[in-house]
Amino acid sequence: MKLGVAMEKPLILIVGKNGQVGWELCRTLAPLGRVLAVDYPELDLTDAAAARRWVLDHQPSVVINAAAYTAVDKAESEPQVAQLINGVAPGVLAEAAHQVGAWMVHYSTDYIFDGTKNSPYVETDAPHPLGAYGRTKLAGDEAVRAAGGKHLIFRLCWVYGARGQNFLLTMQRLAREREKLRVVKDQFGCPTGSRMIAEVTAFALRQALTAGTAAGLAGTYHLAASGFTSWHGFASRIIELMPEAERRCRQVEAIPAAEYPTPAQRPAYSVLDCGKLKKTFGLQLPDWEESLRLVLDKP
Repeated sequence: MKLGVAMEKPLILIVGKNGQVGWELCRTLAPLGRVLAVDYPELDLTDAAAARRWVLDHQPSVVINAAAYTAVDKAESEPQVAQLINGVAPGVLAEAAHQVGAWMVHYSTDYIFDGTKNSPYVETDAPHPLGAYGRTKLAGDEAVRAAGGKHLIFRLCWVYGARGQNFLLTMQRLAREREKLRVVKDQFGCPTGSRMIAEVTAFALRQALTAGTAAGLAGTYHLAASGFTSWHGFASRIIELMPEAERRCRQVEAIPAAEYPTPAQRPAYSVLDCGKLKKTFGLQLPDWEESLRLVLDKP
């Protein structure tokens, strides 16, 4: 390269710019390259031809699929739509990314597991989803791998953030409205902030783009905060960190999942082991309570 001639920054295509993770990615990835971010209705992921065209027309260096059908209960009555978005579209994007030589980044979920294990899940544990959401997300993972290109699949757990629709914001809203909340005590996972997910993605992508090839980096990784808790434990901590003047809630009752029936069955235990992420990229994610304080901007 001649001195004084700057190399053109890579183009990063983010699909799902309005989601929790996608919104954070638009900001976190800006230093890495030129960001082109889209969402519905600009791109309808139920239209495979349109998804493929976005990649082939723009020739990005990285394709990030941060979009998904995330309505876990509604997926039970709309499995075909969930399959098109979660199961088919990721494969289409990955195939197009492979065709143009781009890295494909895709986000998976802890709901591909059935929750019967009593120790943290590792990447090689056999999947066994309990509902339509988990089944369609698993289909998407498999489609990305089958595309044969260089890819990073990050399996997430209990995602929340300061915007969008998530457990954190729901609990804060309810705590302002009610004096008592009833929250499930016998489902366990790793609450993981969307900002941290975006930061880890940026760190991993920086290494991948520098390497130039897959270079042992491609594959599936668990990406979740350290430690674990129940939904009740998570809710209790959220409310404890709210200013007294802002909340009516003074009691968070712990209830079994059987007392809060939902159309879709959830895994009772979906704690993720992130040892592979640490070994490959040198990343040790903070404890979930520390992460929560960072999201809430608490010292």
